[in-house]
Amino acid sequence: MEQTISPAAQIIVSLIPVVGIVCGATVIFFALLWRHRETKLKIMNNTYEPLKFNLPVFSLLSGLFLTAVGLVLSVMFFWIHGVSWAALGGLVPFAIGVSLLVFYKLNPDSKKKTGNEN
Repeated sequence: MEQTISPAAQIIVSLIPVVGIVCGATVIFFALLWRHRETKLKIMNNTYEPLKFNLPVFSLLSGLFLTAVGLVLSVMFFWIHGVSWAALGGLVPFAIGVSLLVFYKLNPDSKKKTGNEN
């Protein structure tokens, strides 16, 4: 028993991801616009305080997460597929995580703040 899908249904099904992406982009655009106007008004009223971003802590935290996730993915891909292109799915986050940890270790700002010279 073979069922055929009507062309109208195929068009509707193919438009669902497009509509979702357009709606998501619209929400993100208006959120950014609202944030911009809010920041502009704060600057005009002299109540704006810039956000402080702690790069060494960010690099440490994201480096640990990416290294752990990359290690687990690499082990699983090597175990399931052996040496193949699928292993890059784990090796790429692992390499990024290790590079962020190296950056944290070599960053002179983190040594000044913690007082650790090792």
